[in-house]
Amino acid sequence: MPDSMGILGVIGTMVWDTIWRQSDVRSPVEEWGGISYALAAADAFTPGKTRVRPLIKLGSDLAEQGFRFLRDLSVVETDEAVAVVDAPNPRVELRYTGPARRAERLTGGVPAWTWEELGPRIAGCEALYVNFITGLEFDLEVAQQLRRGFDGPIYVDIHSLMLATGRDGERRRRSLDRWSEWLACFDVVQVNEDELAALAAHWGDPWAFAAAAVGRETRLLFVTLGAEGAAYVMAPDALPLEAVRARLEGPDSVRTGKVTAEAVRGGDPTGCGDVWGMTVFRALLDGHEVEAAMRRANAAASRSVAHRGASGLNSFLKGEIERA
Repeated sequence: MPDSMGILGVIGTMVWDTIWRQSDVRSPVEEWGGISYALAAADAFTPGKTRVRPLIKLGSDLAEQGFRFLRDLSVVETDEAVAVVDAPNPRVELRYTGPARRAERLTGGVPAWTWEELGPRIAGCEALYVNFITGLEFDLEVAQQLRRGFDGPIYVDIHSLMLATGRDGERRRRSLDRWSEWLACFDVVQVNEDELAALAAHWGDPWAFAAAAVGRETRLLFVTLGAEGAAYVMAPDALPLEAVRARLEGPDSVRTGKVTAEAVRGGDPTGCGDVWGMTVFRALLDGHEVEAAMRRANAAASRSVAHRGASGLNSFLKGEIERA
């Protein structure tokens, strides 16, 4: 994707976060979260004249604040693809029970995308980054239509597809029905260790599952490992991304590896996986080899720990400000 052209489409949900850390007694952080972290990272690391098109729905109650956030991101288009709907914008309460463990509660919600809505909005995009923030952004049928209707590479963080929402909004890990059909819709898939284990619950060894998951459709699988960095499992001819949708003629061994990250103590890990995913995808689109792209993503995610919330994160990641 050269400096002089290109639109990266970003599909996800902006949620309003209330974040309780273990040290927070009376004053939680209240800030934009969800896809906002990925959009901030896109603004920090998108080169030249490449544009970022947010394919999101904002609830009418927070639409004004949402557009204010988006307009602070210089590479992000704010008017062409954002839809304001008559519904309460999703809100998430996060209560951390450890350095990286947390309980979540989701309230509100905007309607899922239909293909009739989404199809025209991806016109002109050269690549798509998808992050299931609520898990309700679109269903499997729309994902399959997206795969058939879009020729460029599609990156996905399956994230909240692996979460069920209870009656009071509490969220818990679950397996993913029709997982093979879901993964076949995307060229590059991101999961964390817990999500990989849930996907492989009826398979056995999670890493054997990961090796079997890449091939004819999914070409590259990333597994984020928190403070330990990230690992990958890749079909042998998956890169460069210009050929990411090439099909294997016959069986071959996959390529695997791990890229460690520098240890970070303290801070707020909320949104680190979103920063990681956007950064690694941007680096791959810019032509970096997979492990070089992962090193960039590890560094960006580690830096984001020192920042709370998504507002100002773009400037913080670029080094323009030291603290929000």
